[in-house]
Parts: sequence; C-alpha cells; structure tokens
Amino acid sequence: MERADGRTVGMSEETFSTQADAESWLGENWRGLRADDVDKVVLLDGETLVYEMGLQDPE
Repeated sequence: MERADGRTVGMSEETFSTQADAESWLGENWRGLRADDVDKVVLLDGETLVYEMGLQDPE
C-alpha cells in the first residue's frame, strides 16, 4: 500500500486463496484504507504484480 507520493504505508497481513477473495476484501476495506491515507494498493501473486489500483476520487 502506498501514499500518493510513493511512500510505502505498509503491507497487509492478509493472504487469499483466490484473486476474487482478495478483491472482495478490498471492496469491504477500501474506505478504511483511504481513512488511513492509503492512495494505492497492489495485488501480488507471490512476488508477481497482478495490478495496481488507486484509491483516490476520480477527477
């Protein structure tokens, strides 16, 4: 998880058996992440980047 300036905020301790489970968790928790000043999350499969997702409001 990162802030807009690229600083790492932390890593989730969550692990998921499927991408759908990870996306469901994010759907339930993105507001709390935003409240903690997280601007971007990344989904990894091991060390492989699956995708990045910004949590900012669309402009």
